[in-house]
Amino acid sequence: MTAESVYLAGTGLACALGSDLSSSVAAVARGGVQPTSVAVSESVQWPVYTLPPQRGSWIERLQRTVRSVATQAGEGAGPACPLFVASSSLDIGYMEEEVQDLRLGGDLQDFAGLVAGALDWQGPVFTISTACTSALNAVFAGCDLIRSGEADEVLVIGAELGNRFTVAGFGAMQLLSPARAQPFGAGRNGLVLGEAVAALRLSARAGRWRIAGGSNVVDGRNPSGTEASAVVAMCHEALAQSGLGAQDIDLIKVQAAGSPVNDAIEAGALKQVFDALPPLVSLKSLIGHTLGASGAAELALLVGCIEAGAWPAVGYAVDDELGIALSTQAPPRLRNMLLNVVGFGGGHASLVLQDCTA
Repeated sequence: MTAESVYLAGTGLACALGSDLSSSVAAVARGGVQPTSVAVSESVQWPVYTLPPQRGSWIERLQRTVRSVATQAGEGAGPACPLFVASSSLDIGYMEEEVQDLRLGGDLQDFAGLVAGALDWQGPVFTISTACTSALNAVFAGCDLIRSGEADEVLVIGAELGNRFTVAGFGAMQLLSPARAQPFGAGRNGLVLGEAVAALRLSARAGRWRIAGGSNVVDGRNPSGTEASAVVAMCHEALAQSGLGAQDIDLIKVQAAGSPVNDAIEAGALKQVFDALPPLVSLKSLIGHTLGASGAAELALLVGCIEAGAWPAVGYAVDDELGIALSTQAPPRLRNMLLNVVGFGGGHASLVLQDCTA
């Protein structure tokens, strides 16, 4: 028996804002937190939105956090259903901190094995590592399993834990801001990375939040940047799969991370899709760019904010030349939402989330 619809049945989050979703939403209402300075060498350091400090080794911190976010997402079918683990950096932090393995790499499934071990998982385990689109692609794969009847429920874990290698790499490419992220900001000068572990429980059972559709478009012409035609294509495909028109979208969660060039490309591309732009919201000034976990972390945080009646403050001037604005309060109608994520390698992913109670 196949399922016509897939629902977001539970969410969990640990990020710089807090060790769980409720404390993270409360921090949003208070205006957020400041990033932490992370040293990548004796003379080089960058701001990063790090997870709250924890005791123990890298693996102990990972497994404790994974168990926490999975518990937040609620009980479902249990550890016999499929588990998707989405990440960009995988276990590089473990290699740095404990193994001292300068290859910074092992088997691609090693990290998923650590996550599955923390949950005593008995079902099939999959690794999704497509750079920053990893978590949304994990959601799409999980939805396919549910819609095909191969599973009634799926758990997606998006995880990016601290490591110097990733921070140093982004810094070497001159992509990082030395101070703060200002998505679409007049003074934007780069992104700020973030750590996060998020859980999304997907189910065939009807609930408030329906995953109406999605799209992943790969265009590698600019392997480290946003491609306007791909943004347009992913939005059109996500809308078509959802049976919606551009006029039906009430909110867009933008990719915007604070890049002077990529933010402008995204803003221009969205104007090609929407005759009149719906309200826009960015979450990266609150939790940073959490790379492979961002699709799961930002989806969980957005849902948590809507349910709690909290909304992220902007706190900086938006670039007038972009001809857009970021919403300073929740739109009066929030039924259909578009969540966009763009990543290295040309990945452009878009998900349509529908509030069935609106």
